[in-house]
Amino acid sequence: MPLSEHEQRLFEQIERSLAEDPKFASAVRASDPRFHARRRLLVAAGVIVAGLGLVVYGTVSQITLLGVAGFVVMLGAAAFAMQSHRKGQQPDLRAVGGTASRRTRGRRMSFIDRLEERWRQRPEGHR
Repeated sequence: MPLSEHEQRLFEQIERSLAEDPKFASAVRASDPRFHARRRLLVAAGVIVAGLGLVVYGTVSQITLLGVAGFVVMLGAAAFAMQSHRKGQQPDLRAVGGTASRRTRGRRMSFIDRLEERWRQRPEGHR
């Protein structure tokens, strides 16, 4: 349902006043999942570099266990980075009542998601 002109003006006024409040802006930024995902990606990149350093140092000093440990650290950090990237890509808005489809960005829905979607879209007479 579209907003009336008066409601639109009020909404724009509220939006401007909230945008000018630095305390509110920092609170919104702190609750943004994309902000946290970026920070986790940077941490993961740092750990990958540290793991690479362990691999190189283990190779140069001929301590095989240290090189393997560095590789495991790199592998774990890469998995953490991929998980953080996926979490950062998820939409952060949720539909009230759960009526929206869960399909995002061309990904296929899981079996359970398809079943839930069919259940929501069934005819009213079968309830």
